[in-house]
Amino acid sequence: MLCLGIANISARATWHAVEDGVLWTAQPEGVVAADVAPGTAAAKVGIRRGDLLIAIDDRPVQQVSDIEQVLRDAVAGQNARYTLLRLGTREVVDVRIAPIPSGPRALYFLLASVGIFTLLVGGAVRLRRPRDPATLHFFWLAVAFFGVFTFSFSGRLDRLDWVFYWGDAVSMLLLPPLFLHFTLVFPDRARRWTAGPMGHVIIPLAYVPAALLGIAHVVALARGAGNAVASVRTLETLDRLAFLYLAGCLIAGLAALARALTEVRSITGRRQLRWIAWGTALGGTPFALGYALPYAFGVAGSLPMQLSAIPLGLIPLAYACAIVRYRLMDIEVIVKRGLVYAAALGAIVAIYAAMLGGVQRIWLKGDSEHNWIIALLATLVALLLAPPVKSAVQNMLDRAFYRDRYDYRRALVGFARDLNSDLDLHRLSERLVSRVVETLLVDRMALMLEDEAAPYYGSVRASGFGDSDPPALPKRSGIGERLAGGYTVALDDPIASTRFAVEEIEYWRDAGLYYFVPCISKEGTIAVLAVGRKDTGEPLNSEDMGLLAAVAGQIATALENARLYRQLHVKAIELDRMRAFNENILESLDDGLLVLDLNDRVVRWNPAMEALSGVSKGDATGHPLDELFASPFVEALRAARRDAPQGATLSRLQMDRRIDGGSPAIVNAAVVPLRAS
Repeated sequence: MLCLGIANISARATWHAVEDGVLWTAQPEGVVAADVAPGTAAAKVGIRRGDLLIAIDDRPVQQVSDIEQVLRDAVAGQNARYTLLRLGTREVVDVRIAPIPSGPRALYFLLASVGIFTLLVGGAVRLRRPRDPATLHFFWLAVAFFGVFTFSFSGRLDRLDWVFYWGDAVSMLLLPPLFLHFTLVFPDRARRWTAGPMGHVIIPLAYVPAALLGIAHVVALARGAGNAVASVRTLETLDRLAFLYLAGCLIAGLAALARALTEVRSITGRRQLRWIAWGTALGGTPFALGYALPYAFGVAGSLPMQLSAIPLGLIPLAYACAIVRYRLMDIEVIVKRGLVYAAALGAIVAIYAAMLGGVQRIWLKGDSEHNWIIALLATLVALLLAPPVKSAVQNMLDRAFYRDRYDYRRALVGFARDLNSDLDLHRLSERLVSRVVETLLVDRMALMLEDEAAPYYGSVRASGFGDSDPPALPKRSGIGERLAGGYTVALDDPIASTRFAVEEIEYWRDAGLYYFVPCISKEGTIAVLAVGRKDTGEPLNSEDMGLLAAVAGQIATALENARLYRQLHVKAIELDRMRAFNENILESLDDGLLVLDLNDRVVRWNPAMEALSGVSKGDATGHPLDELFASPFVEALRAARRDAPQGATLSRLQMDRRIDGGSPAIVNAAVVPLRAS
């Protein structure tokens, strides 16, 4: 089949058929003009229906094959002298031979490439899942797309050309019912249509119009020899009905998909249907409204109408993604990106065309001498405007997709950045979890911190678990080691089943946690954001995961700062406790204790010293030592410090009090230096 497609492309590229614009038929009196196409060279020179053709370039014409031979030998643009007999009068006219209208050749090659790509996609999907019945149905659907896009008779009308003709005709008739059939039964909805008394009739009815149109097509061609004009007009009518049939099936299939989205309960099934629905809407709607319906009601096919067939290639591509379950969670993201680029490209092209046309009309006034300069400037302006236009379109579509969640998503990044100002770990964790849950609308979330002393990541804050606590994440598990390496884990990703044990995946799914995002600092993974699905049961898409990954770095910095602050706070508390403990020891000593600074001022004075000296702590603290005691006692202490820097003991030293003049006391004094380190 692929070889036939390549042969058809080769035939269209090498065969250049020409015509004179007249449908000639063999009659008893000779070769007669049965119909003249309007706007052709024959119509312009006055050839009418009923004219009898006698000769072309003085070569007698006795049968239609003589005309065909002349046209085969002619080239486009050549003038041929036709000798006609009209109402008994001989007339000679010059007819300019023209190519047979077959549409833009570049457009055909583009559509043929889309058809070949569709066939390859259908074959690849079938080979990848040979036991899935849906892939067989999709393969035949891809074959029908291939036939419609690639097969096109060239005009030689030899045996191979008739194969191309019927391949195109049959594909055009089978594509609508195959498409509608697929939208009615995929995924796993065939039982709904086969159950009940009318179940076995509904789907076959979709093929009845195709069968009737096919039979009518065969009959029209079979009767063409007897009445060529009627046959041609019948075939034109059948072609229009075929396009109407295709448009009707596209619209009906889209309606069936829209209804199925509200009925299918399986999350995977809904995501598959969304692939199909978006592909059908974006690929089929432009063609149905822009070409099929207008053409069915008699509008001549223009180039813009024909270009609307190109998006049809999105339909089999989207269906293939749905069948193989490719990135089911990213349907909206992929569609949105496609719309962004398409809209941005359209806007840039419109700006370019408007600038080019406006400058030519206003300043150049039809002068084409400097057109290349204007085109170059318009191109540069369009390139400069491309980034802001794309950004504006991106913001508009983001607002359309996320609606009231758009501002929350934008604020989440700024919120994560502002977390660095909050150094309370518990308050920070609570704010973080509540903001992520509010932004992504997830049903549950846990913030797990790494502890060097523990073999797991333990939860410090969670939401959505009720009265129970989320399970701890072992560091030695497959998921834990993956997170320690700095990789995000998504259990909804099919590749997860090849990386982790089935029991581990099921364990976390039962816990309601499907996504794990590491928060990485310089020391490695210090925390994990464990997130469930959305409130609706839908999985997170790549933009959601990208948003979490983007804020995870900021969160890691904030958590690291909070953890360091917490460690410092704990150490400060420990130091304060040690100081209080030492204070209690000093206060409870039976021996008097005084501590001097470098200027010999009292900085500490315990209760025993108060009793021994008769001076209260408040009266002693901050005063020089020589204001409290007589000079002999003070000089003895200074001499001991000077002569024995490492410490000395003075026995039976007389301590005279200078403040109240009380009786002296005989004491033993120990002089010991206090070291800062």
